[in-house]
Amino acid sequence: MSADLPAFWAVIPAAGVGARMAADRPKQYLQLGGRTILEHSLGCFLDHPSLKGLVVSLAVDDPYWPALACATDPRIQRADGGSERSGSVLNALLHLNALGASDDDWVLVHDAARPNLGRDDLDKLLAELADDPVGGLLAVPARDTLKRVDKRGRVVETVDRSLIWQAYTPQMFRLGALHRALADSLVADAVITDEASAMEWSGQAPRLIEGRADNIKVTRPEDLEWLRQRRAYQAP
Repeated sequence: MSADLPAFWAVIPAAGVGARMAADRPKQYLQLGGRTILEHSLGCFLDHPSLKGLVVSLAVDDPYWPALACATDPRIQRADGGSERSGSVLNALLHLNALGASDDDWVLVHDAARPNLGRDDLDKLLAELADDPVGGLLAVPARDTLKRVDKRGRVVETVDRSLIWQAYTPQMFRLGALHRALADSLVADAVITDEASAMEWSGQAPRLIEGRADNIKVTRPEDLEWLRQRRAYQAP
């Protein structure tokens, strides 16, 4: 284990169906260079010496997971997914508690359909947030001109893009603080779209760490095609 980077647990919420892909299976199980998207998303963490363990949250009736080679990896634990992302992550955190994880342990939550996370970005996130009192997330500054529109689709104003960042994953927070933020926000029926928004709702200010723009989330068919055309994902 590296002496320079903090040890961490990884959580992968993977119970979604990915309806916008219009595929015959959840998008995390589509093929990319001879492996599923989910296997690529897990791989960067499983290859890291500072990983304590990983919990993947899956649909209770998921028929695809058992067929993956990594399903029997002793470092990976399975938790039940929730109806929303926040529920899946919360279930994974409860599982970590049952495994004996400490409230002060770092937890990195990563999208199941974000298969192009680079080791350099992961190391950068761990190094820059190692002593941070809150934690934070990988993000990319907005590049294009941004418009705010009304309900008719008419432009109301041009937004100052220097203040806008696109949130990526992993998102890195202490287990106890993230658990409390997610649990309390669910009770309050707050709108929570990622772990950082739960921390924000609880009054914290997560730190943004600039990452690579190619750490994309597969949402539509063209995203997967773009990744397939990259040399790193060409089948041997």
